Amino acid sequence: MLEAILFLLALGCISGTLLGIASRVFYVYEDPRIELVEDVLPGANCGGCGYAGCSAAAASIVSGDAPPNVCIVGGDAVARAIGDIMGVSVGAGEPRYAHNTCNGGDRAENRFHYLGVWDCRAAVLLYGGEKECDKGCLGMGTCVQTCLFGAITMGDNGVPVFNPDRCTGCGACAKACPKGVIKVLTPSEQILSFNMMDDRLAPCRQTCPAEIDIPTYIDHIKHRRYEEALLTIKERNPFPLTCGRVCPHPCEEMCRRALADDPVAINPLKRFVADYEMNSGRYFPVPVAPDTGYKVAVIGGGPCGLTCAYYLRRLGHSVTVFEMQEKLGGMLYYGIPEYRLPKKILDWEIQGILNLGIKAKTNVKFGVDFDLASLVGAGYDAIFLAVGAWKYSSARLEGEDRIRGVYGGTVFLERCGREIGHPIGRRVGVIGGGNTAMDAARTSLRLGAEKVYIIYRRTENEMPANAEEIQAAREEGIEFLFLAAPNRIIENDGVLTHLEYLKMRLGEPDESGRRRPIPIEGSETRIPLDNLILAIGQVPDLSFMDSSGRIKDLETTRWRTIVGDPDTNQTSIPYVFAGGDVYTGPWIAVGAIGNGRQAARSIHLYLTGEDMRFPDGRLKVDIGSRTGYIPGTIFDKISGVQRKGRIPKPELEPNERIHSMDEVELTISEEDALREAGRCMNCCLTCYDKDA
Repeated sequence: MLEAILFLLALGCISGTLLGIASRVFYVYEDPRIELVEDVLPGANCGGCGYAGCSAAAASIVSGDAPPNVCIVGGDAVARAIGDIMGVSVGAGEPRYAHNTCNGGDRAENRFHYLGVWDCRAAVLLYGGEKECDKGCLGMGTCVQTCLFGAITMGDNGVPVFNPDRCTGCGACAKACPKGVIKVLTPSEQILSFNMMDDRLAPCRQTCPAEIDIPTYIDHIKHRRYEEALLTIKERNPFPLTCGRVCPHPCEEMCRRALADDPVAINPLKRFVADYEMNSGRYFPVPVAPDTGYKVAVIGGGPCGLTCAYYLRRLGHSVTVFEMQEKLGGMLYYGIPEYRLPKKILDWEIQGILNLGIKAKTNVKFGVDFDLASLVGAGYDAIFLAVGAWKYSSARLEGEDRIRGVYGGTVFLERCGREIGHPIGRRVGVIGGGNTAMDAARTSLRLGAEKVYIIYRRTENEMPANAEEIQAAREEGIEFLFLAAPNRIIENDGVLTHLEYLKMRLGEPDESGRRRPIPIEGSETRIPLDNLILAIGQVPDLSFMDSSGRIKDLETTRWRTIVGDPDTNQTSIPYVFAGGDVYTGPWIAVGAIGNGRQAARSIHLYLTGEDMRFPDGRLKVDIGSRTGYIPGTIFDKISGVQRKGRIPKPELEPNERIHSMDEVELTISEEDALREAGRCMNCCLTCYDKDA
């Protein structure tokens, strides 16, 4: 017994000695800061940081493998506390939020009945899930179970609903979703997102040149969430007040509701919610990323330039807009008449853009008051050219540039926009078939003309003007002379007296796809005129390229537009980007707005050293030919939808409106807005609400 005790005692002494030696030989030092950092972390162990729990994240932070702000759940407060422990400063970061991109839900057709484990990850293993749509939410709530913060519930329509006040942006729900329905993005990442072929997009949303999430903002209106509706629009378009008045709304032409009765009044709903903000007397706040330290010069304060400036500022960059005119707005201000877009409304909207911290310098012309070299010398890291298309196209009529009473359409409208006043006679002729021609003709009536003609060489079917503008002009008594091509201007002592035109017939289609007008021999016809307005097109003014320096390296086309990469807007000078009419040629305002956001994305990625090119599969819809849509999303018919007529358009009567510049179209009432929003079928790729 004694020997056993002595043996155990000796064994213990030997083991203790060996362990003591081992503790010194194999000693592992643990930085005490790891425990301090782990105590600061929220302990969610969600994996949103990319590490296996908070302990692993703390060790990585202390070792320098992860930044102090790696914890998504903790946010800025936790990041600053960790920075204090590590002795480093931590800048403010952007919050990340999860959101659902599918609104099909229970409306989606089933291919079969799934009876297996009630988990999306299990269900997708069986032929991709039971839903007919292979991209849609399976609706089993796996994301709800995965969320540790109670931020997700399943909505009545069978798709997840996110509470932004509880969402930490950890991304666990997105990782759990086998269909990729959930996206977790910062506000900046939202701005940088563009429509892709594998997105879940309704036809209206695919069509919108600005890529506005139309079903979402209409759903917000339906539930009286007007501020959320406006902020949804401003993720893609900072001009809802303006576009609510002047947009030709191609989205409505592709609205599925039109297959049952009438398209949803998408644009009047946009105008309603934009007016709601203005009438509230305050600008609804939008998120702006922390300052990056980069400076960008935007040359041109029109819709494209201001849009680019708006999103660059929201991405954290310092932006200065340079404008040659006295007022910002470009053709929105000087080209669109007061009766369509009141100046005070445009001014209010532009001020909201500038309030983000954008600087503006007006009455300065590029190539005269400053140039490329001076901007580079002033420390600008990138330059965006959005100078528009201010020169009117020639009608190639002898004497058009010298005969009194003959004006260019853009010159005429610009003078009216400046409120200088413009001499108008009793009889006015307008050559052209676009919106500029309609604006010039209708403005002439309001300035006192007794008889106004629109002279167009093709038929009404070929006119590029909005159908609504053509109808409004006709209601106001403007006479259309179709299949009439101007032949020569008749003058007396340098003063316009008549226009001679030739009657035409249509031949085969030309390169534009429209049938070519062919003169009818011996059909010369004269009409007496006091004024003739040439509104057949516009071209950019590239006189700034006459200055010396690198600006001469810019490549241009025969249409006097600047050559740039179609995906990035980058020109032949790497730090110079171009957009809007000087880049695409004259187009609609909402197209310039969409192009401005694309340019902002490219400039941001250029400044931050990232790849500017889009990944494969970007959606590119041609609204003219109606091509490029996601396959299977454009229907010929729909069934089961009860007919509910579209709300009437409130507007002044023709005999009332032609005597003043008062706004013709009015804003719909809240009652009508709610009723019209209820007509929206909240479409997804293939799903739609038959009960709307």
